[in-house]
This record gives sequence, C-alpha cells and structure tokens, in this order.
Amino acid sequence: MLEKMQEIIVKNNSRLVLFVVDGLGDLPYNGKTPLEAAQKNNIQKLISKSALGMAYPIGYGITVGSGPGHMALFGLDPLKYQIKRGILEVLGMDMEIKPNSIAIRGNWATVQKVQDKFIVIDRRASRIATEQNQRLVELIHPLIERIGQEYQVEIQIKSGMEHRLGVVITPKNGKIDVDVSTNDPQKEGLPVINFSERSRIGAILETLNKRIFEMFENQKANYILFRGITDVPSLPNFGELYKVKPLAIAQYPMYLGIAKLLGFQTIRIENYDNITQFFEDFDFVYVHYKYTDMAGEDGDFQRKVKEIENADRVVGKIIEIDPDVLVVTGDHSTPCMYKSHGFQPTPYLVYSKAGDVFGISKDFNEKECLRGELGIFPMLWNMQIMLAYGKRLQKFGA
Repeated sequence: MLEKMQEIIVKNNSRLVLFVVDGLGDLPYNGKTPLEAAQKNNIQKLISKSALGMAYPIGYGITVGSGPGHMALFGLDPLKYQIKRGILEVLGMDMEIKPNSIAIRGNWATVQKVQDKFIVIDRRASRIATEQNQRLVELIHPLIERIGQEYQVEIQIKSGMEHRLGVVITPKNGKIDVDVSTNDPQKEGLPVINFSERSRIGAILETLNKRIFEMFENQKANYILFRGITDVPSLPNFGELYKVKPLAIAQYPMYLGIAKLLGFQTIRIENYDNITQFFEDFDFVYVHYKYTDMAGEDGDFQRKVKEIENADRVVGKIIEIDPDVLVVTGDHSTPCMYKSHGFQPTPYLVYSKAGDVFGISKDFNEKECLRGELGIFPMLWNMQIMLAYGKRLQKFGA
C-alpha cells in the first residue's frame, strides 16, 4: 500500500502537525478514564471540525513499545521495520554513529558479587542524579580508551538523564555481529545474564563491566545493564516518502532518535512554552509529550489527568499557528491499572481546518472515539489520513 500511495502523493502548502501524547489511552476508574476526567478546553475548540476513532498500533491484543508505536504513526509497518531501543537512545543523545556501529542503551545499576555471580540489587542504581552519572562517565573514560585499544574498537559512552546511558561501539575495521541481546535479568535479586563467550561484542561488554565493578564496587552505581543492542538499520527517508519537510520536537532522546533515523530535523526542548517558533520552515511537525505515559506507568490516575490537561495547553499553542491538519493521539495506551503499556487501542483525533468531517463527536475520550466516524483502524493508516485531509493525495485509479 505504501508504494502505491507514493504514486498519488502531491506537495502543496498545507501544514500538518502530529501531536503524540505518549500512553494516552486508558481504562475507566470509577466510571471515567483520565481522558474523560480531564478538562480539555483547547481540544474542545477543535471538536466540531474533527473526526475521531480508535487506532491499534499493530493489531488486537498486541501490546507494543514506543518504537513500534511510532513506526505505525509514521506509516511504516512495525513488523517490517523493527528498531531496537539502543539506536533510538544514542541518536536522540546526538552520539556519533557510523554504518558499522553498534548502539546500546545502558543503565547504571547496583550489583553485589556473590561467588562468581553478579546479583542485581537495584536495576536503576536508585535513579542516581544526572550530575553523578556525568561524573562517573568522566571517571571511566581512561578505562574505555584502554579497552577500545585492546579490542580494536572505538567506544563512546554518554550520560543521559538520571541513571541512563548511551553506548556506541564502532570497530576500526569491518563489522561486529550483533549476537547478544541483554545482560539485564529484568528483576532485582537475580544474577546478571552472562554474554556468550563466543561473542565479540559480548566479550567487550563483559570486560567493561568487570573493570567498572573493580573501580566502583562499594558505590551505588557499580555496573552497567545493557539493553537494545543493535546495528544501524536502513529506513526510508520520511521527507522523500511523503514529499514533506519534517521537524521533530521532543524532550526525551528516544523520540528524537526515531525521527533522526527517518531523516527529520530535530529539536530537543526543555519545555513547551515557545515550540511554535520552530514551525515556520516546516510543513510536517511531530511533537512528542512524555509525561502522560510516566503517570500511567506509576498507576497515578490523578497525575495522568493533570498531564492530559498540560498536554491540552500544548494543543492551545499549536492551534495558534492555524495548522491545516492536526492529529492528537498516542503511540500506545498505558492504563493506570496496569502500570505499564496496554494492548488497548489509542484514542485518535484528526482536526481539519477545512471542516470536511461529519462533526458527530462531542468530546475527545475513549468512549467518543469508539463511536467516532473513523471507527477502529490500524495506526498504520495515520499518514494517509493526515495527507488526505491536507489535500496531498490525488485520486487513485481511473
């Protein structure tokens, strides 16, 4: 379908905005979902010119991560274009990668050595402060250089927010097979998963951790858990695919990483106060809002309500620039009762400045979206919906 759609895409002056409210969808608590309970004055201004529906990132019953959810939002089959978290994290952190690089997402952790095993005490090292993370990375820099020389690779490690790390390993010649996945057992009290002795990348990471533990054994952060180990994937260029000039705006590195892989220009922001100042030179703008997902994962219903209201204020800023098309949706659902991502579809609203909708919905929430004119549909259709309302699709066939 994507190949056929390219034949009918045309370029014009319409501006399309995709506002992703992370983990937006939820389930009722005392009769209401957070989206129902929230005051959404700005979204309410759009309702009469909006079409609503519910979107599945992949399909019924499938719980997805943010990577697959965003692939679907950008019109790319998540089953075909699978991206691991590591590459997204390092790109979002502006780390340098080459075609033969391996990207890894890391967490500082607390472990205890028991005989010949490392037992995980805290997978996030008590969420150490970002400043402490930066200090630890500076301290291990000489160690990293020595290991790089030993294994004939270049190793980059960069501190992220709190306990998070980005890791890039680039061989000086050729490529390294990605034949390991993680050393993270996912639960405290379990031993670290040893990498295969036959794996070159595994040997590098094991050596790195052995020497880090020797340096920091009695400190809170004394080990690194590695996840999302991946090489550099080949993806379509979003701008060329849809004949747009795209911009991505987000606070968290991962979401900028996804956009960079697809050829977006990216801007990392501290807050959403003046985001529309960046819109002028772009006709497709993707804006990401994280805090709704975090509230859902904490199981905090009232905080999720407040974060939806904060997201609504961002919508107010977006509509000041009078977009031709604005989609408000999530990349997946994060029900508070689950404290994690859920398999439920995500609410979806598409506003059309032209008003070419039936206008049957009265509010933006899960129940109204289930009754909406778009029905229940694959999130993979998002881009063709946005392009259609932006008058960027010609007639298909005679």
